[in-house]
Amino acid sequence: MNKNNYYDKISQIYDQTRWLTESIADEVADFILNLVFATPKTSFLEPGVGTGLNVIPLVKRGYSVTGIDISEQMLNQFRQKLNGTPENLTLVHADASQLPFEDNSFDVVLTVHMLHTVGDRQIFLDEIDRVLKPGGYFLNCQWITPPARREFEAYFRAIQSKYKNYPPESKSQDKAIEERDLEQYLREKRDLEQYLHEKGYQSNYFVAKEWTVTNTIAELLDFYKSRAYGLCWQVSDEEYDKVIIEFEKFCIQHYDSLERVISSEAKFEISAYNLQQLPSSPPND
Repeated sequence: MNKNNYYDKISQIYDQTRWLTESIADEVADFILNLVFATPKTSFLEPGVGTGLNVIPLVKRGYSVTGIDISEQMLNQFRQKLNGTPENLTLVHADASQLPFEDNSFDVVLTVHMLHTVGDRQIFLDEIDRVLKPGGYFLNCQWITPPARREFEAYFRAIQSKYKNYPPESKSQDKAIEERDLEQYLREKRDLEQYLHEKGYQSNYFVAKEWTVTNTIAELLDFYKSRAYGLCWQVSDEEYDKVIIEFEKFCIQHYDSLERVISSEAKFEISAYNLQQLPSSPPND
């Protein structure tokens, strides 16, 4: 399934199936504004802006925000949250890996869990470098999945793997996938650091926010029933129905009750890049 089709299908449930809430997004926005020494004239760009979950606090505070996304339905959800498009918000329906903007257009470029969707990462990073104003900031961010939800996902992957044509492996499939994803994430992070450092960028790492995420098993199961994540589209509709039936039986047996509550900590991580030396901690208000 094409990425835009997938995001179009889940646009109405996207926010409720993720773990970044509006209140947490507000706190993260505070951190970002301090980090980039924002003034009332600071301009922001988020490629892959989606429903605006990350930048709506900036829009509401009057900052100039531009968002680009491949899914028109995700952008429509963004507009609905604000009852339209305010003057300080520009939304562009296009492939976020190609930035249709002039050189030196933005003070801050923000990406949140989207670099893995870009085909040629170096070209995309060159585009970010091109549209950033001199002295601007590139903030590459991740919502780190809470461990309890990551474990839940691993169980789902293990069951779904039985319905996919994987080559024989000595390790269990869910473990192999976890290790592959971790290896890919670390490799991509190293490549990103090296490439931007070669272009003269300084970097620093921050945890903008840590918070507790709590769900019942029934809530998490419903997210998978609604196919809210990319991994849920790796098998046919008929096969997916079988996966869900088996997974629900597993959940009842493993967790004892679908009303069981699980909690764990989430993080909002920021890798910040700037052509000037970055502080080791964000400035105080």
